[in-house]
Order: sequence, then structure tokens, then C-alpha cells
Amino acid sequence: MSERKQINFTIVPDETAPGARVYSNFCAISHTPFDFTLAFCEVMPLSEKDIRDAEAEQTVKAPVRARVVIPLQLVPTLITALQEHWRVFSESQTPPGWSSGQEPVH
Repeated sequence: MSERKQINFTIVPDETAPGARVYSNFCAISHTPFDFTLAFCEVMPLSEKDIRDAEAEQTVKAPVRARVVIPLQLVPTLITALQEHWRVFSESQTPPGWSSGQEPVH
């Protein structure tokens, strides 16, 4: 019987990869029985024409900047990590324009 070895390592993002950083100010989330999909979009201010079109069609199109598919097993860990980072961020500073205690709009 072979022995199992435990290896500890650190994963470091490769910042030289093309498109390593993408700006997004909206995230649409969907799921299947197997995974969650996060579609990160950039919503720009609407022109008068865009507003009229949106009123008629009841939709606003926003370009998808990145789509990330996450296996179900990773979702609880992602939620925990986001909550911890949000807690540390909230304790260290209050973003401009937010009163303390005001929650962000999702």
C-alpha cells in the first residue's frame, strides 16, 4: 500500500496573463445543478435613446467582460472568503459617499 503525502503550497495569480484584470460594475449570477456562473458586465451611463429603448424593451444590454464558471464545491468557500474580506475592508475604512452601516446595492 502506498503512503499518501501532504504537500502545502501557495497559489499565486499570474499577473502577466493577457486580460488579467477586468473592470466590472455588475454581476449576473446563474446556476445549474453542477455549477454557478458569474457574468461580470460593465454598465455604462444610459443616453436618452438608451433610456427610451430600455423603457420599450424592458431590457438594458451590457457587455460581458468576463464569465466565470465555479463548481458547486467552491461556492461556500468563495462566500466565506468574500465575507471575511468585506469584514476586514469595512473595519479599516468607509468608502466615500457611504455612511457607516449602509450596505452596498447588489
